[in-house]
Amino acid sequence: MPLRLATLSLLILYPVAWFAPLMRAGLLPIFGLSEISVITGLQSLWASDVALALIVTAFALFAPYLKTIGTALIQWNLLDPRAQPALHILGKLAMADIFLIALYITLAKGISYATIEAAWGLYLFTACILASIALGLLTERQIRKATR
Repeated sequence: MPLRLATLSLLILYPVAWFAPLMRAGLLPIFGLSEISVITGLQSLWASDVALALIVTAFALFAPYLKTIGTALIQWNLLDPRAQPALHILGKLAMADIFLIALYITLAKGISYATIEAAWGLYLFTACILASIALGLLTERQIRKATR
């Protein structure tokens, strides 16, 4: 039961992480810093590059959420455990956005006139992705024990 509750809690924590500030960015510290979240980043992408926005939306929102839903369905015996390999692929796609965010922060810090600070939402979002991976592995292990 704790495994199921942890998985279900991710269904609440993911939307919180999407709206939480991932980073604070500004041209110079004296001009103040704007908070950037997954949602505000997607909003600006939709305004400038629809194709890239579709890809990022799939990886940042849909992939991790669908993986969590699939894991919960397997845990509650509502989805066949043979779907687990597909859920692993979704989990790997979801990690891609963490890499991209880290890359953007690193690149922006190289610009001397820009200020970038990681915010609590980046850690929450990363924790959700990593928890989803761990819960998927634990679920797979539990299924293997039950089928023996």
